[in-house]
Amino acid sequence: MSCTLGEVKNRADLIIYWGGNPAECHPRHFTKYTIMQKGKYVPNGRKGRTMVLVDIRETPSAKAADLFLQVRPAKDFETLTILRALIKGRRVDAAAVAETGLTLEQLEDLAHRMKTCRFGVLFFGMGLSMTRGKHMNSAAALTLAAELNAFTKFVTMPMRGHGNVTGADVVMRYTTAYPFGVSLSRGYPRFNPGEFSTIDLLVRGDVDATLVLGADPGATMPQPAIDHLARTPTIVLDPKVTHSSRLARVHITTAATGITAPGTVYRMDEVPLPLRPPLSGPYPSDEDVLKRIVAAVKRKPAWEPAGV
Repeated sequence: MSCTLGEVKNRADLIIYWGGNPAECHPRHFTKYTIMQKGKYVPNGRKGRTMVLVDIRETPSAKAADLFLQVRPAKDFETLTILRALIKGRRVDAAAVAETGLTLEQLEDLAHRMKTCRFGVLFFGMGLSMTRGKHMNSAAALTLAAELNAFTKFVTMPMRGHGNVTGADVVMRYTTAYPFGVSLSRGYPRFNPGEFSTIDLLVRGDVDATLVLGADPGATMPQPAIDHLARTPTIVLDPKVTHSSRLARVHITTAATGITAPGTVYRMDEVPLPLRPPLSGPYPSDEDVLKRIVAAVKRKPAWEPAGV
């Protein structure tokens, strides 16, 4: 959209999308939640907000942005680290800045906007969290937002790719204190992204069986992970046939949550939404199937190593 530099600088709120393309992946995000909405304390709507897009290429979302910053591939962590230094008034190395594909003036301008905005939010997508650096990139973005709160109100939030992914994180967090990358192999939760994350476990071949619930890793994960799912016993619980169920040893058809089974889903901002099914169906819910599996496992005799 067209606007003068003065108009952009006078806007109070700052919205940053990093490594995501909401115009195509979350088409209602602009109009319903971020740049277009008006409210009691934000009566100016779009005129009161500056939108910045940071990505490795110009996507359709750039058309809605006031500022587009094209960072070099795999240089997100370096860019975030430089921004952290700039908001603290530290000197940065010119060579390190040049590697990001951006100029020092661009980074200083963004750091200034983040420090002086009335309210800021950083939305980051899989272009940040699933490229080189992975959880380190996400940690850098979270740390940047935390440090900005010394100057203003600033928050960050991941842009989820599939329905109710946030719900899985919320449940893991209140049961184990960690959102993902959790191992319970020792009887207590251990958190170590990169070691216990699903993709890493599958790519390394560390698991000999997989239970897939409410997901389709066969359509989204790297090929080495998909190959390992095909080589080992994979069980899928899903209302429909998916890429994962086609390579699974067992597919259990379950009720569709919110359509033929009750349940609770979480929005990306962690607001729970209870669902009441308008229809009835012949298939059991995911919860019913899992309870029956747990009951069957409990009936089996305890496992002991051979020779004991």
